[in-house]
Order: sequence, then structure tokens, then C-alpha cells
Amino acid sequence: MPADFIAALSNIAQPTNFLIMAIGVGFGIIVGALPGLTATMAMALLVPFTFTMDAVPALMTLGGIYVGAIYGGCIAAILVNTPGTPSAIATTFDGFPLTKKGKAEHALVTAAFSSAVGGVIGAVVLLLLSPPLASIALKFGPPEYFWLSIFGLTIIATLASGSMLKGLIGGGIGLLLSQIGIAPLGGEMRFTFGLYQLQAGLSLIVVLIGFFCIPEVLSMIEKKFSQHDSINYKPQKGIAKGIISDLIKKPILLLRSAVIGAFVGIVPGAGGNIAGLVSYNEAVRWSKKPKEFGKGNIDGVAASEAANNAEVGGSLVPLMTLGIPGAAPAAILLGALMLQGMRPGPELYINYGDITYTFLFSLIVANIVMGVMAFYGARHVAKLINLPVSYLAPMVVFMTVIGSYAIRNNITDVIIMILFGLVGYVTKKAGFHPGPIVLGLILGPIAENGLVQSMLMGKSAGSMFEVFFTRPLSIILIILCLVSAGWPLISNLRNKTPDKEADANA
Repeated sequence: MPADFIAALSNIAQPTNFLIMAIGVGFGIIVGALPGLTATMAMALLVPFTFTMDAVPALMTLGGIYVGAIYGGCIAAILVNTPGTPSAIATTFDGFPLTKKGKAEHALVTAAFSSAVGGVIGAVVLLLLSPPLASIALKFGPPEYFWLSIFGLTIIATLASGSMLKGLIGGGIGLLLSQIGIAPLGGEMRFTFGLYQLQAGLSLIVVLIGFFCIPEVLSMIEKKFSQHDSINYKPQKGIAKGIISDLIKKPILLLRSAVIGAFVGIVPGAGGNIAGLVSYNEAVRWSKKPKEFGKGNIDGVAASEAANNAEVGGSLVPLMTLGIPGAAPAAILLGALMLQGMRPGPELYINYGDITYTFLFSLIVANIVMGVMAFYGARHVAKLINLPVSYLAPMVVFMTVIGSYAIRNNITDVIIMILFGLVGYVTKKAGFHPGPIVLGLILGPIAENGLVQSMLMGKSAGSMFEVFFTRPLSIILIILCLVSAGWPLISNLRNKTPDKEADANA
């Protein structure tokens, strides 16, 4: 193994390999920043070109694209309230409010630093802890996925702190939307209204663009005509230094977010969006000022970005050790490994140790390169928000249309995106936050599959109780669900206690 480590470091230090990886990071950031163009799409486009390359530069390039694209998703999330990739959903909650306050650079620097820290921690986890973490991932069965999705739904309590009723209604709407299409187990048609275009269900990224982007564009135009204050950014000296200094003083926030991201990443199918949302929820839960979240708190941006970039390393744990991709981009990497004649599993570490460790170490380097690029680019990217609305609005709409169409080359997706955009605008006016709706849409299929498969297991075993409530990981997840659901009540009681003491002292 020491010889493999030395060979890996030597491979990364070669100028050609380093340069091509850096180009991959830059390409990934650009693609990730465009709403609708995901990390999966960027890597899929480049895989054919890597076929003629040696294994080392090919894998380093794809790893760089993966890292860059996951970070790039935060740029659109922060500037125009549209997640460039689904992983950046939680970044919109505090990133865009910061932009509206004229603090786009604050949010972008926070995202750059926390993404780099989270990504490095995730890559180190992948490098050092792959075998034991992969064994945990293998213990996740249908009951655990069901309880994991229920735990995810309890995040609604955080996202809808303004109105629990509206949050629950939003979550219910999201769950209903997730049922559109062919039932995954029974094969029945649900809510398709005879339209074959809906048989495959709603594309998550299309709904995301509609719910998050179109309402903001309409609000932007509305403010332009009503002569309200527009969003502006004024460069100031020392912002980056101050933000990084502030984040360095919050190691627990960054470490907790990165660990959550890496752990969620090793669960196949969970993905960076769930990692970001769970991490954001925990940041709110443990904050001394939870009411400041959702209004432009850099801790919210840091929690989301550290988690979704750490998820990159986590998603590769089951891929590298078992051949099971933890996320869609990891599945593309699986194809790239197979094209190079490398079979994921123990063989990777035994027969291709130098190449494998080169790839793992390159992920650490790619995150550092990404952090440097993002850090120095933050001020220039933030200036985009100063474009006049007459230029910015058509440009954003153009990108959303292209992004929606590019997913499946289907004009129906564009129509659905516009439809959900109008619905999102109306619901926003009515005080509904889009977060719970999107959360229900993401977790609905996971909950449904877990529930139905668990019930089949229960029938076969002769005991539903045994399947749902006695498995060790299920018990842990049930406890997490109860704590998460009851936390708003605990938090209210905790906040009232000092008030009563103050009244008594008065």
C-alpha cells in the first residue's frame, strides 16, 4: 500500500494529469451552475472522450467534473434562487435571501469554503473508511429506507417554522406529485390523465426549476414595474477574509455537516439533496438563533454545501468497495471503470492499487482546486446580479427552458416547468414555502417502495411488527424521527424557560 500511495501522489503531481483534472473541475462548475444540467449529464457527456485516455487522467477528469458540478449547483441557487443541481436545494433557503440583502459574495465565499472543507472530509472518509462504511450500507433494507424517508419528512417541521399547517399541506402536495406515473411495484397508472408523457412521472429537476426559479423571475419583473428596491451587489474589501475567519470558528458545524453528507452518501439512492436537507435541519436544530435561518444566515449555506460535497466521497464508498453506485453520477463512474477494464470491489485495491489510490487522492486535490477557483471567482460571479432586470430575466428564463428541455429532450417537460412555475408563484403569494413540496416529491418514491416492500416482507415473515420495529438500524431511525418531529416543541419549551426566569427576576 505505501508503494501505491507514492505512485498515486506521483501521478497527481504530473502537470498533464493535474491540468486536465483542473479543466474538469472548471467544466463541472460551469455545467453545475446552469439549471437543469446536472453532474450526471456532464459526466455522461465526457465518458466517451475518456475511453481513449489512460485510466489515471480519465478517472481524475471525471472525478474533477463530479466535484465541480456539485459545487456549481450553488451558484444559481444563491444568485437566482434556482438549484443548479438538486443537491443545492437547501442552499437556496439562506443563499438567495443573502443575495437579496446585497450579500451575494458572502454566500458564494461561504459556499466555496464549506464545499471545499466538506469535499475534502468526504474524500478522506472514502480513502480511510470504505470497508466498514460499505458494510453498514449493505444492512439498509426496505424498512430502513422507509424510516429514513420518514425522518426526511420530519424536516418539514424546520422548513415550515413560519406555519406548520402550510408546511404539512405543502409536504402532502409533494407526496401526491410523487405518485404521478406508473406505480413502481404494481404497474398501475396513477394521475396520468391519459397522457403518455406523464407515465415516467415528473422529473425532479423540472419541478425544482419551476418551483424555485419562475416565481423569482416573476417577482423580479413585478418589483421592476412597481419601482421597489432591486437586488444590487456592491464589492467590498475584506469580505472573503471575514467570512472564512467566521467559518473557521465553527468547526463543529462544518464537521457535523460533512459527516452527515458522507453517511447519507453511502446509502444507495439517498443523494446529495437529502444530505443537504438533513444537514440544514441539524444546523437549525443546534443553532442558538434558529429564527435567523431562512432569512440569510451563512450557517445555512455552510451546512448545505459542506454536506452535499461530502456526499460525493460517501456515494463512492459502496461503488469502490462493492460495485454499487451510491448516486447517479457514481453510476457514470462505474461505467467509466468498466470501460477501462476495472471491476469495482476488492480487486480495485489489489490489482489496480496505484490507479485506485490516484483517483481517491485526486478527489482531495480536486476539492482544493475547486475551493480556490470558487474563492477567486466569487466576486466576479456576484456581479452578475447587477445586470438590469430587462437582461437578467430573459437570460434566466432562457436557461430554465434549455435546462428543462435538455433533460429528456421533451417539450412536455418545458410546459410542466412553466406550469409549476406559475403554481409556485401563486403558492408563494399565499405564504407557502416550496421546500416542503419538493421534499415530499423527493422522498415520496423512497417511502412508497420501502413501505410496500416492507409489508411484503412482513407478510412473508408473519409479523409486520418484527419487520418495522425490531431491526437495529430501524430502531435508531425511529428514535431520530421522534426527536426530529418533537424538536420544535422542545425548542419552544427551551426558549420559554429563560423568559419565565427573566419575568421572575423582574
